Formats: sequence, C-alpha cells, structure tokens
Amino acid sequence: MALPDGSYERLRTAGCADEVACVQACLRLYFAGPHAGAGDISMRDLDGAKIADIARLNKVATFVLKALSRAPALERPPELFRWLDTYRRRTVSMNASCIMDSMAVHDVLRASEIDFVFLKGPFQQQLLYDDHFMKPSGDVDILVSPLGFFRARDALRQIGYEVSGKSNSVWWVRFLGEQHMTRDDGPRSSTVDLHYRLQQPGSPSPRDADGFLRRKRQVEIAGATVPFTSVADTLLLSCISVAKALFNREPCAGYVCDI
Repeated sequence: MALPDGSYERLRTAGCADEVACVQACLRLYFAGPHAGAGDISMRDLDGAKIADIARLNKVATFVLKALSRAPALERPPELFRWLDTYRRRTVSMNASCIMDSMAVHDVLRASEIDFVFLKGPFQQQLLYDDHFMKPSGDVDILVSPLGFFRARDALRQIGYEVSGKSNSVWWVRFLGEQHMTRDDGPRSSTVDLHYRLQQPGSPSPRDADGFLRRKRQVEIAGATVPFTSVADTLLLSCISVAKALFNREPCAGYVCDI
C-alpha cells in the first residue's frame, strides 16, 4: 500500500487511541444492523481529521458514514460527515468505472474462450454487503490458469491494455505470478491485474490456484452473469490480505470486515 502523504506514520506517532476506538465503535454499530441506535458513539473532543485518516487508510470510511447516518444530525461532526459523504461519492464513481471495465474484460475473455474468475472488487462488495460501493476499487483483478496466462494477456491487448513496465520483470511474472496491464487511450486510465498465481510477499501461496477456477460461482451484474470466487475462496483471499497487511505493518480493517 503506497501512502505517499505520510499519514500512516503520522497516525502511528500521534497517540490517537480514542479516534481508533471511535472507528471501531462505528464498525460494531454497522454490523449490529440498521435498527441499532447510535448512542454508544461519542465524538466529543475527538480529532475529526484523524478519524478521517484512520477510516480512509483502512478503507472503512463508508462503513463509518453509514453508522453515523443513524445518529441525530446535531451529534454528527459536520466537517467529518461532509468528508465522509464526499468519499462515498468518489467511491461510487470509481467503482462504477471498475464495473464497466470488468464487463469489457469479461466480454473479451469469454469471446476468446479463456477460463477465468474475478477476484475481490465491487462484485465481492455486492455479495458481502449488498452494495457495490463500500470500498474504493481502482483495479480489475482476474485469475487465469498458468496455461491461459499469455492467451489472456493477448486478449486484453485487443481492447487496448498493455503490460505496465514495472511488472514486466522476472520477479512479477515468475515469482508473484501476475502482471499489471493498463489502458490509457480513453478519458481515464484503467488497470487490470492479471494473475495466474495468488502469491503475496510474506504470505503463503494457496496450494491449488487452479481450484479457484473449478470452484467458481456465477454472479449476476448489469444483466449478465460473471464468474467469481467461491465463498470459501473469497474468505481465503481475505485472510491472505490480512496476513500480508500484518506482515507489512499496514492498515487492514477493511479486510477484517470482509472476513
């Protein structure tokens, strides 16, 4: 996770235990259901900017927004609430674009008769939260078999994607088993992460990546059905993401929420 603004390091040294506890309380309230009250959340004397940073870095800002939406308007910190609402709107825009990119990827891979499965992203959010727009998704992640990897790469080139220079190394292709492919010929850039393995530095790799293809399920989106990971494999990937985050000392509350 790239954090160029240094906000993660600032939070680690700022002594923000109360703000962290507030975000945790919002998450508990979100998972308690829509009929739970907001009386156990108090933001008096808390730093709204720190709360925003904690929520953003952990990708749980929309969870916090939905929890605070249950509180009386007079009890909501207005600046924080406006920031959360803006974050939600940007997430909707980003994920809507990601869904459109996913459908284009789906169509070209299906036309090329390449077996694949989508990983994570807005499709997973819909399955877990009944909402495509809970966390920002900037990339389309797909898994293919090792034998289908180069065919899938060629198919993606048909719709304008090219391998990103940084992922054209032996480290990315041989050891991580993935490449980033980008398309910059439209009004916005688009990225596809093409995987044939699911290795993460510092984490064990699933022993049977091809099993993700065998166990896939079909989910409905935009009037079509697309292949997505099974319930068990979705859980496994979320656990791997938590392990990777802990290994690298990165925020991971969003992955914990998925679990």
